[in-house]
Amino acid sequence: MKELLQKSWPSDVPKNLSYRLGEKPLHEYLKQNAMNTPEKTAFSFYGTDLSWKELDESVSKFSHFLAVNGVKKGDCIALFLQNCPQYIIAHYGIQRVGGIVVPLNPMYKETELEYLMNEVNAKVLVAGQELYPRIAAVRSKTPSLELIVTTNYADYLPDEPKWPLPGELTLDKHHIHDSYDFLQIMDENDPYPPNVELDLWNDIGLMVFTSGTTGRPKAAMLPYGSALFKTAATVQANQLDPNGRILSIAPLCHIAGMVMGVNIPIYSGVECVLLTRFDPKTTVEAIEKYEIATWYSIAPMNAAILSIPGIENRNLSSLKRNLATSFGVQVTEQLANDWKEATKGCILHEASYGLSETHTCDTFMPINQIKYGSCGIPVYQTDLQIIDPETGEPADPGQKGEILIKNPGVFKGYLNRPEATAETLRDGWVHTGDIGSVDEDGYLFFHGRLKEMMKVSGFSVFPEDVEAMLNEHPGILQSAVIGVPDETKGESIKAFVVLKPEYVGKVSEKELIAWAREKMAVYKAPRFVEFIRQLPATSSGKVLRRLLKQPQGKEA
Repeated sequence: MKELLQKSWPSDVPKNLSYRLGEKPLHEYLKQNAMNTPEKTAFSFYGTDLSWKELDESVSKFSHFLAVNGVKKGDCIALFLQNCPQYIIAHYGIQRVGGIVVPLNPMYKETELEYLMNEVNAKVLVAGQELYPRIAAVRSKTPSLELIVTTNYADYLPDEPKWPLPGELTLDKHHIHDSYDFLQIMDENDPYPPNVELDLWNDIGLMVFTSGTTGRPKAAMLPYGSALFKTAATVQANQLDPNGRILSIAPLCHIAGMVMGVNIPIYSGVECVLLTRFDPKTTVEAIEKYEIATWYSIAPMNAAILSIPGIENRNLSSLKRNLATSFGVQVTEQLANDWKEATKGCILHEASYGLSETHTCDTFMPINQIKYGSCGIPVYQTDLQIIDPETGEPADPGQKGEILIKNPGVFKGYLNRPEATAETLRDGWVHTGDIGSVDEDGYLFFHGRLKEMMKVSGFSVFPEDVEAMLNEHPGILQSAVIGVPDETKGESIKAFVVLKPEYVGKVSEKELIAWAREKMAVYKAPRFVEFIRQLPATSSGKVLRRLLKQPQGKEA
């Protein structure tokens, strides 16, 4: 299999991985960038430019604040923010004192926030001020939380932003009595000289929530070296332009958005144009103004831009490489050709295959040998196997089986979950729970999931997580959820609900959907609800979700 996987390695891509500034944490790359090119712009945010020197000093100030407030190596600090410069500063400020970054999706509601904070015993929470009411609602239920830092996104905006702003960026600033203000921290703290010794390949620098192959979210423990390895491998294998600007729009709290918007600019030393959310017209204007060379998108973003009237007359010719992910809209050869024509030459292709447990980006697409429909070939130092999920025997080329991944970027296990760790991580191999195949040229094709995870607008959704929250409704006796096809989101959530006898006929599908949207992130909330008398289950009581995809007898 190893020879097959290397069969299509591009002749113009080095066969051995090298690190631009050596093997050290990415926050040390940031410091070196500030020394080498202090006045060069690191990040641009709706017209505000932050130089490498300013970024490094801000990171050091935030590190100082954390240190004087008792944050030590190994403490968990959660980030509950939209895309913004404060996110970048906090991320590296945490790691510079040896802390562990815990990204939380700003779409999470109170129930999710409480559960996740308690899973990692978060000591500090850094949040956008618009999210503070959710924090206040669970403060008494999160005993480990000692400090709250809040920020107004407008603190890092110019007086006259270049483009229309998302709603979160237009809120007036107000004082929150039991939190520290991010800008005030920058004003009152001196740069902190870090002296924390780190074991690059064993000390944990990031915990990303995932459910692995099953269950409610668990914290996957990723060492500092995971970010370095995967970032270096992605940059070198994809031959990303070391002089061209990057556009980052994908959520920084998501592992793929983190690689492209948090890690790659720091590793490469290239300027990153950061936007809080996707807007087709703003994206086009950003590409034109900043002459963006590289963009990571999801395919519906490209489709939305192509549908703008007169797009053929816009100047998108600076774009050279567009790594994209298929969600709802597939990255097809037709889409790629339409994109190439609109941009006067930009190459669009599937970004990679990966998962949180491997710090994603386990494959890359050879730019001169693109196979649409595939995920490309394995990156540096990556072993990949396809095995029969029942026998464990290796699959032949073209034969479907479970995907196994092994490389220096894989996680150290799930926090406080030894059984789940043992199930997923075996002899260094991550058993992904995904079904794939490798063709005769060594390209990986993804065919679906053994595990029952769903993908909604690019976000991983696990049935047990949604069901646990649904079952908090006083009228629900049992629930089970599945993914159903959705042309724009990839999948949407459908819930099958067994009501308690006294609630039958007294609660509607619409009411349950509205209730769910109040309790969980909108992408997790069911869009469809069906009442049934009994869930299909095995003799031991395990729900057979696959049978729910067949027509059910509705509750009267």
